Amino acid sequence: MRHFDLTPLYRSTVGFDRLFSMLDAKGTEQQGSAYPPYNIERTGESSYRITMAVAGFKEDELTIEAKEHVLTVSGDKHPEGEDREVLYRGIASRAFERRFQIAEYVKVIGASMEHGLLHIDLIREIPEAKKPRKIDITSGDKTEHKQIEGETVAH
Repeated sequence: MRHFDLTPLYRSTVGFDRLFSMLDAKGTEQQGSAYPPYNIERTGESSYRITMAVAGFKEDELTIEAKEHVLTVSGDKHPEGEDREVLYRGIASRAFERRFQIAEYVKVIGASMEHGLLHIDLIREIPEAKKPRKIDITSGDKTEHKQIEGETVAH
């Protein structure tokens, strides 16, 4: 395993301690299970999709939960009828739990299944109060009050 020294990044950033700690921990922890495989893709400027290969699972055997900044997808396969004898099992049917760290203001807008793939759609919606805004610069000795998006500012 490779270990990256993130110390130079700590010196030039403010407020990203948690992010760097998570990256550092991910680099040093043992690789977990790769089951089930998944893709994360950007589908628009502020929209994303997680696609998981969950062949053999039904919708009622899957659970999707979003809590704070963690999206948890789990699957628990119901036992099949005991009247069948499986001679070879190549299709995985074990229970799983996969967690995704999601950024602030990202929310799940829907989930669907097709052809054994679970699609989870997410969107990032930044509140108006948190979006950047342009501040006009005035010159002179006058003290004016300007209205900037609902706030009164003295100049």
